[in-house]
Amino acid sequence: MSVPVDLAALKEQVAEHGDVAFLVTSAGDGGPHVVSVRLAWDGDRLVLPAGKSTLANVPAHPAVTLLWPSGGDPSYCLIADAVVVATDDDARTITVEPTHAILHRLADADASIPYCRQLTEPAGG
Repeated sequence: MSVPVDLAALKEQVAEHGDVAFLVTSAGDGGPHVVSVRLAWDGDRLVLPAGKSTLANVPAHPAVTLLWPSGGDPSYCLIADAVVVATDDDARTITVEPTHAILHRLADADASIPYCRQLTEPAGG
């Protein structure tokens, strides 16, 4: 059971979950590379600090995922997929545009609550 919601809902959820998230990129060998980041909104995009490995990963694999552990509602974590739209090697930042987001029920949460709630429509449909 899911309900599509606009980007304003994502901003609201990020405000509830906080400005620190885990950023997941794809490493050169295809494996995940996970770092914690403090993010900031720039319009409808997020600006994130980027270390050497993140900056090396995103040119070949611009699709990334952001994950916030449970926030205001401890039954859900927030997961947002995004695409890197800009990198700044000098400032060591990347700018991402969210493409899809959900509130995902924690595995041990009450089974009577919906498994996930979409915050944005999936890309392409």
